[in-house]
Order: sequence, then structure tokens, then C-alpha cells
Amino acid sequence: MKHTSLFAGRAMVSPVPQPAGRPAMQSALARPVSCEGVGLHSGAPVRMTLAPAPAGTGIVFERTDRAGGRIAAVYDRVVDTRLGTTIENTHGVRVSTIEHLMSAFAGLGIDNAVVELSAGEVPIMDGSAAPFVRMIEAAGVATLGVPRRALRVLRPVTLRDGEKLAVLTPAEESVVECEISFASSAIGRQHLQFSGGAAAYIELVAGARTFGFAHEIAHLRKAGLALGGSLENAVVVDGDSIVNPEGLRSSNEFVRHKVLDAIGDLALAGGPILGRFRSVRGGHDLNNRILRTLFANPSAFEWVDLDGTASRAVPAGLGHELPARAAAAAFA
Repeated sequence: MKHTSLFAGRAMVSPVPQPAGRPAMQSALARPVSCEGVGLHSGAPVRMTLAPAPAGTGIVFERTDRAGGRIAAVYDRVVDTRLGTTIENTHGVRVSTIEHLMSAFAGLGIDNAVVELSAGEVPIMDGSAAPFVRMIEAAGVATLGVPRRALRVLRPVTLRDGEKLAVLTPAEESVVECEISFASSAIGRQHLQFSGGAAAYIELVAGARTFGFAHEIAHLRKAGLALGGSLENAVVVDGDSIVNPEGLRSSNEFVRHKVLDAIGDLALAGGPILGRFRSVRGGHDLNNRILRTLFANPSAFEWVDLDGTASRAVPAGLGHELPARAAAAAFA
């Protein structure tokens, strides 16, 4: 896959932030940066540009191949969670497989960006968030003169679906904890709790690749999914064996990727979450449903500036196309 960078414009540029605590001010990309790849499910070629955006923009996707192709990356725009997260705007325009890019933005603390796409799916690259991290590093980060806003969880919210579980509970930092269990001995039972900043995200989470099972490939492709999948962009498990000749990047790469996905899906809250997220046998569907459950319970959360003061202003990411029902729930 071709990976190129384009640079334009001027900004106050700093390295990717790697503070011990949370950055207090909003950030954006300093310059545009582009890449080319294919969609995991569509198999279609796509060119993607990550562009700077002003404070309060949030993360916005822009389909350059479609009229009315602007879509805010917020939880209430999610319309499909089969093997990825897909958002759609009021014009019926969709962008799919956004979770790895959203994870990179959240992991590196990028609050505002416009993502321009020449097709309907974010390129899968190598199946992890690492290529997107490198793009953000190449673009540089501009610190903006507006405080960041975070979603503080005030009381527990729980969602159960059979053996699956998702829970959000109060905490003074962002914590993501995932547990998975598969019959294949190549995976087995794995658990990981992550609460680090950008440096820890890059080291522990960003490089973990998406994974799938060999016996499901024919069925997925018949359903029009995984058409762009290959050993170059996914870990493939066949029985108790790893098909990829290079093996795994870490012994617990599978649960690391679940954490990566969860960070990306939870970023659709519209800002960092001050709370602990715990997932057992979860995935994109449960990740989105726990956000919907949280926003449906206004007493369970509040928006705060990261100086600790409560704020009822619309946070970055929630001011574009958020339906009135969600806005009323969030800010009543």
C-alpha cells in the first residue's frame, strides 16, 4: 500500500503530546497528511487526507465523492456495527470502519480534524492504528486556545447481553478494560486494562491488528464483507494456529486490539471519558450501545472542562448533526 504525506499551511507545531496527565487545551493537526489504501470490507481503493480543523469542530468525516458527504463522528450516527463501526448522516451518506482511526485520534489526544475520503470506507492499512499514529506524527499537533471538555461518568451504567457485558463506572481518569475468551488455544482467555497517555497507547495498543477466523472467510465474503482482507491487514486464526507467517506482534495482541477498538468506539462520545469502561466478550455493538445507554440517563454523567469546572456548552464533536433527542438528553 502506498503511504505518502502532504504538507501545507502554518501552525504552532509541537510533538505529539505525551503528558503524564490529561492535556487541558484542545488540539488539532498542524498540517494535512494523506495516504492511500483499500477498504477492509469493500476492497475498494481509497485516498484519505487528515486535515486541520478549528477548536470545537470535533472529528468530522467528509466524503469527497458524494454530495452532502459530511458526517460528524458521534455515537448517535452509528448505523452498523458488523465487524466495524459505520456512521451515516441525514442524507444517507455512510463511512465505515472508522474505529481504528478514531482510536488513534483519541489515543494521541487529537480533538479536532476533518477526514476527507474518496470512497466510503477508511483504509485498513495494516489492520492496526499504527499507520494512523504515524500520519498524526507526520502532520504535527497544534495546541488550540480553548479548553478540552470531557464526559465525566457520575454513576454506574451497565449493559448485559447474554454472556456479554459492558459497564461504565466513575473514575478520575480514562480506563479501558477488556476481557475476551475464545475456544481456539491460539487466543484463549485474555485480559487487559489500559489507562495510559499517548506514549503508552503507542507502545501497548496502537500496533495490535484486527483478527478473524479462517472458517468464516467464505461466509463473510458471500455477505459482501472482508473483500479487502488479507494476511497483510489482519491476523487470521485457523483452529489453534496463526496463519500469518510472521506470527503475532505480542502474545496478547488479540485483547490489545479489543482495547484499541473500544478506545475508538468510545471516542464517539464526543470527547474523552473520565470513567472506567469494562467489557467482557464485547465488540462494536456493545461499545456503541453502552454510550447510548449512558446518554439516555442524564443523571449518570456531566460535561466538564478539564480545569474541573462543570460545563453545559456543546463539547467538540457534538455540534454538527447531533439529533435533537440526543442533544436534549445530553444537556438537559
